[in-house]
Amino acid sequence: MEGNERWVSGDLQHPDRDPNRRQFVAQEQEPFGSILSCIDSRVPPELLFDTGLGDLYVMRTGGEAVGPVVTGSVEYGPMTSGTPLIVVLGHQRCGAVKAAYASIRDGKPLPGNLQAIVKALQPAYEQAAREGGADPVETMARAQVTLTAADLRSNDDLAPLVSKGALAVVGAFYSLDTGKVEVLAGAPS
Repeated sequence: MEGNERWVSGDLQHPDRDPNRRQFVAQEQEPFGSILSCIDSRVPPELLFDTGLGDLYVMRTGGEAVGPVVTGSVEYGPMTSGTPLIVVLGHQRCGAVKAAYASIRDGKPLPGNLQAIVKALQPAYEQAAREGGADPVETMARAQVTLTAADLRSNDDLAPLVSKGALAVVGAFYSLDTGKVEVLAGAPS
């Protein structure tokens, strides 16, 4: 979050981004966090947290949609090297969520494999429909974050790490307007 504060203020340090760091991490890595974020080109986790080489595992899918391969990728750091943090990062004005919302609302499937994203986001749509709100797409995007983080937190392989305090699974939301990341759920105490 300190890196995000630097991103917001423009006082970037660009840590761990030089040939010495490249050499240091060439043989092994020990990232301090795993980020599951959207494919959106405006939401690059390494930049908006002002991090560098070897600092983060990053997985990106449309609308933070998950399935077995993505979940396995998220589990990799905590289960193989003790990475203590997973952040599920949604964002403002998410195109994938907007398309899924319209598809479900209108009963019009998206073409090709885009429909798999729609299916993965169905629970967030249902939660957003129950919650209401001025902007149903943003409500759905936030719901997707909290539902995905909760699912990871309670997953059979990660739950024991969470319960013993070795892993935090945090849901967060990025503002395209301000650059600020807001923690929604799961912040460690």
